Amino acid sequence: MRIGVLGAGQLGRMLALAGYPLAKTFVFYDMSGSPSAGLGEVIIDRDGQYLDDFLSRVDRVTYEFEHLPVEVAEKIATCKPVHPCPRALQVCQNREAEKTLFGQLGIPTPEWQIADSAESLREAAEALGCPVVAKSNTEGYDGKGQAVLRTPEDAEAAWNSIGHPRLIVEKFVDFHREVSIIAVRGEDGALAFYPMAENTHHEGILRYSIAPAPKLEMHVQEDAERYIKALLNELNYVGVLTLELFETADGLVANEMAPRVHNSGHWTIEGAMTSQFENHIRAVSGHPLGNVAPRGFSCMINIIGEHGDVERMLELPYAHVHLYNKGERPGRKLGHVNILADSYDELVWRVKNCAQFLPGSPEFKSSLTPRG
Repeated sequence: MRIGVLGAGQLGRMLALAGYPLAKTFVFYDMSGSPSAGLGEVIIDRDGQYLDDFLSRVDRVTYEFEHLPVEVAEKIATCKPVHPCPRALQVCQNREAEKTLFGQLGIPTPEWQIADSAESLREAAEALGCPVVAKSNTEGYDGKGQAVLRTPEDAEAAWNSIGHPRLIVEKFVDFHREVSIIAVRGEDGALAFYPMAENTHHEGILRYSIAPAPKLEMHVQEDAERYIKALLNELNYVGVLTLELFETADGLVANEMAPRVHNSGHWTIEGAMTSQFENHIRAVSGHPLGNVAPRGFSCMINIIGEHGDVERMLELPYAHVHLYNKGERPGRKLGHVNILADSYDELVWRVKNCAQFLPGSPEFKSSLTPRG
């Protein structure tokens, strides 16, 4: 089976690496002009001239990045199966549509309002009560297009810094930690849920993911599974879906969804019986889903900006290094390291030992560390 992937970054690269043992071939369709997949066949098409050529080379189409034109996915869907469905793209590209859908499905969200001017941003901040976070309604990711308002007087500066005509304004959530759940749905409607991960961000970028999330009560995992199941079934979704959540004293609050394999699921490559990448390929190909049980305890460390001492990390018997073959640049995701252990105590020690070889990596803080 020939699988077409919209986008040609590291997620597409890892999808292909998971698909090759299942005898899949891959064609990447890149609209950015700067592909980094580094394998398979890549069609670079900034102006949309070669879409028909791409479609002639593939049997099914998926995507590795949700910020791509919905109309392209919709056009492809008229002649080839596209998984996940274009509607999932449409929803997640618009925060207002996403939060509205969450509300309709009974998924808790922060209180929110829409602002289309500095003045209405100020009014929203006053109505919700500061602090609030203002986000561009479309196009934002990895912390981009966001600002925190401590007082309503911050509205004008926030409006100017974001520079977007329509913002969603959310009441700040008092949360213990950030978590995510990754699930996969097959063409036949079969569902599988990975253990939830605890995520630590620094400057808007994910730095550490621990799975299974420590000290997680069973009802919290069950709530998350119920929420993501509602989304999967509502969208008639096929493939891997991620739901980012805040864990609060009153339960889970949804932040956003990502209709694709996700950075907080990279631990599954070595840390689960079947990785999120293989399960996505299985789902979009119409195969049975794989076992999602964890293999012990895992932590994923993102490699950001500079590679660090790769040779020293490769010496560690419990570390699995994944490099994306990308040049160094501040804030750029260059790879990740998966650390495996037989206990959480052992995991903490191993993560700290590995992180010392990654310059610029923030101190490891989690619910497992005293300062967490």
